[in-house]
Amino acid sequence: MNAADLSQAEANIPDARGLNLFNADGYAAALLRAYLPGPLADHLLPHAEELGRLAGGEFDALAFTADQNPPALSVRHRTGQDESTIHKHPAYVALERAAYCRFGLAAMSHRAGVLGWPQPMPPAAKYGLSHVFVQAEFGLCCPVSMTDSLARTLRRYGDPALVDEILPQVTSLDFDELRQSAMFMTEQAAGSDVSATQTIARREADGRWRLYGDKWFCSNPDAGFAMVLARSEETPGLAGVSLFLLPRTLPDGRQNPYRILRLKDKLGTRSMASGEIRLEGAYAWLVGERGRGFQQMADMVNNSRLSNGMRAAGLMRRALTEALYVARNRRAFGKRLIDMPLMQRQLLKMLLPTEQARSVMFQTAQALERADAGDAEARSCVRILTPLIKFRACRDARQVTGDAMEVRGGCGYIEEWVEPRLMRDAHLGSIWEGTSNIVALDVLRAIARNDCLPPLRRHVAQRLADGAPCPVELQALQTRCVEQAFAFAESAARDSQSPMARQAASALYHVVALAGLRWEAGRNSALQTRNTLADLVLVHRLAPRDPCAPHEPAIDGSGLLDIA
Repeated sequence: MNAADLSQAEANIPDARGLNLFNADGYAAALLRAYLPGPLADHLLPHAEELGRLAGGEFDALAFTADQNPPALSVRHRTGQDESTIHKHPAYVALERAAYCRFGLAAMSHRAGVLGWPQPMPPAAKYGLSHVFVQAEFGLCCPVSMTDSLARTLRRYGDPALVDEILPQVTSLDFDELRQSAMFMTEQAAGSDVSATQTIARREADGRWRLYGDKWFCSNPDAGFAMVLARSEETPGLAGVSLFLLPRTLPDGRQNPYRILRLKDKLGTRSMASGEIRLEGAYAWLVGERGRGFQQMADMVNNSRLSNGMRAAGLMRRALTEALYVARNRRAFGKRLIDMPLMQRQLLKMLLPTEQARSVMFQTAQALERADAGDAEARSCVRILTPLIKFRACRDARQVTGDAMEVRGGCGYIEEWVEPRLMRDAHLGSIWEGTSNIVALDVLRAIARNDCLPPLRRHVAQRLADGAPCPVELQALQTRCVEQAFAFAESAARDSQSPMARQAASALYHVVALAGLRWEAGRNSALQTRNTLADLVLVHRLAPRDPCAPHEPAIDGSGLLDIA
């Protein structure tokens, strides 16, 4: 095909493969500068640009290959011995090396030296870079998140000697020394209801713990270490469940006695193995206090929920980038698609939840940094922000990725293009680490049991006070909507099983996004249009509207597409 033919093909079917996904994102660099100290932002921006280049080219091609060639399980060696070995495609292994070692995404919050930085980095750096990586490969980001989260939970609750032994292995930047991590919670009788856990932990005469039972859904099942919930006490319910650290290999080099029974044939995240585990007296270390396993595991779950929200934000951003590229480069009826009013409206409806999710992601990461430094108010905010972003961003990702498929048209339904993979992966977020109902109810528990609403209200008020001002004509509406959202959530939380849980969680999420967007708009000139996004959140997500009204409030969002 000659150059003229290629040019015509690109005009007919625009192909964004090779696009730098960081540079194509009009907000990415400015947001890193808004949320990171100046010297760290200056240091990371070249790495982010390099990651964006790889994510749009080499990593995207590897992710496509890995998706088309899922892992396979060998349950027995050719000599007849049990082995439970998972064979991963070389494309997936190449992505593992990049995520864990080249960019240190699982280690950068726990050790110095990642990407040449002399100390551990704040959560905003980790999530900012991971937001770019996930735009190429979603499945691997689950093991990366679990490895990061296991290190965090182990440091918080583990015996110091155990921490000293394990932490260097799960934060290593040497791929041959690295031990990835997982968490094994789900059982057939204990999905969202962890109190129904049936896996048994028995303490032997030598003081060691042995685990017996089946775990039904275990991602990264051949990980070097896994956090496992098991029943160690006679007490029924959650009070009888303890947290254990399960090694894949015993100190003498033998395989710990548990088997991978089979791998799951999943709709999405096909590149990454998920399987069923049978524990047959597997050796494990007790982590933290006996009988408080779920409370301790909740720290790892909440970290994973924030990661779920980040991944949803990244999927939406990749979907939006693809849709914008198509709209700018495809012509129909003598016009570019992006010049057509209805297409502009569709793209704006994709842009809004995409940027809401990223703003709430960074706001939560910022609160997490303060919480880890001992700020009790921030800890309360994190407690409610993590289920909020997990609930709403993951649901929005399903819509945005589907809309991106529609923008591309028929090709968007073909597996040769990225949109089907984005849509398949997006549906996962609303299921893992708690379905939408479970997570929305957890928002109410955070209000009723942990009194998280007053700290969140103060967080929102401070962000609004420090941000770009609300337009005068919308100020009264903003005040009224923010107050109504908090009052509604407080009312819903009086019933721990309220049927209004999802509605209340959505309202709080939109308020947090509104405040975060205004705060960002006040940081630097490159982010001023975030204030227009905040106006759109206010009018289209929080304010009551008549769906059949002939006219809408005059908020000009046309310039947003030029920046995004």
